[in-house]
Amino acid sequence: MAHVEAGGSLPVPNVQELAQTCNISDEQIPERYIRVQEGAEEVIGGRDISSAIPVIDLSKLLEPQSSKDECVKLGSACKQWGFFQIINHGVPDEVIHNFRNDMAEFFKQPLQAKKAYSMVPGNIQGYGQHFVVSENQKLDWADMFCLVLRPSDYRDMRFWPSHPPSFRDSIDRYSSEAAKLVSCLLQFVATDIGVEPESLMERFRGQPQSLRMTYYPPCQQADKVMGLSPHTDACGLTLLLQANDVQGLQIRKDGKWVAVNAIDGAFIVNVGDTLEILSNGRYRSIEHRAVVHPTRERMSAALFHLACRDATVGPLPELVKNDGGARYSSMGFMEFMKRFFAAKLDGRSNLESMKTELM
Repeated sequence: MAHVEAGGSLPVPNVQELAQTCNISDEQIPERYIRVQEGAEEVIGGRDISSAIPVIDLSKLLEPQSSKDECVKLGSACKQWGFFQIINHGVPDEVIHNFRNDMAEFFKQPLQAKKAYSMVPGNIQGYGQHFVVSENQKLDWADMFCLVLRPSDYRDMRFWPSHPPSFRDSIDRYSSEAAKLVSCLLQFVATDIGVEPESLMERFRGQPQSLRMTYYPPCQQADKVMGLSPHTDACGLTLLLQANDVQGLQIRKDGKWVAVNAIDGAFIVNVGDTLEILSNGRYRSIEHRAVVHPTRERMSAALFHLACRDATVGPLPELVKNDGGARYSSMGFMEFMKRFFAAKLDGRSNLESMKTELM
């Protein structure tokens, strides 16, 4: 898989183990995790702003009488926010419940059991921390577990956990249901940006998909650490599942951080860099980050829906024609992913570097 070959990550200490030491003994947080300046940035929260984040109803998209209006809402969400929550999405509750439970059981295991699935050099699959490209960069207060799910030929079963025993099956079922949902959303995206669905879907042929499960240990000094550094996603669309009731996702809107409260039973969906580029800038891939809780653990699962291995990541030709030029440079997907991983998690820097003078 392209993003597997694009680069690995340097090994770092296990944060779950580190958190236990710091929280129990009041030991100082290691300097590489201290992020006081980022933690001090203004965050807008509360019910009013959370309710402003768009909510898209898939059942209305699929219903002929309401489809046009809901598609306009979808397009507006992708243009103005780059994020939305989707309800009535059709993924069975049982599939979500089983996947959530198995993920929680995996992270509850002793460290040695999880280390059996540790990342190896040059491969981002497995258990550890991603985007660590130097010995000096600041580190995130989180442990991650990443798997390539689709195409199934690219699965590396060395990293697929055997415990809990149902985990492999629950991941597989969750992957299949999520792929159906994203395929449906991309067809409405094509309608909104004014291209034939086949033109957009061809870039995502085979529906490549990877999964990143993240465990954020509590930290008594939560204002000094960052769960996940500000970044954008490289993919087309990301489907985020909040795995427990501890919130932590924040998105950058109009220069300020906005706290996102996940609706129970909904998925949070965000536009990735690939879709911003394909849309020639109509849609926005928005910076987001994760913060941690002082006393409670948080878990989430992000499903990244990527362009296919031989795709060109560049504005769709019909949009370039309509817009009088390309607002982004084009490159092969493999090269695009290498650049993304080499840049570590650093806001929109990689995406901004691909803009042309038209922007």
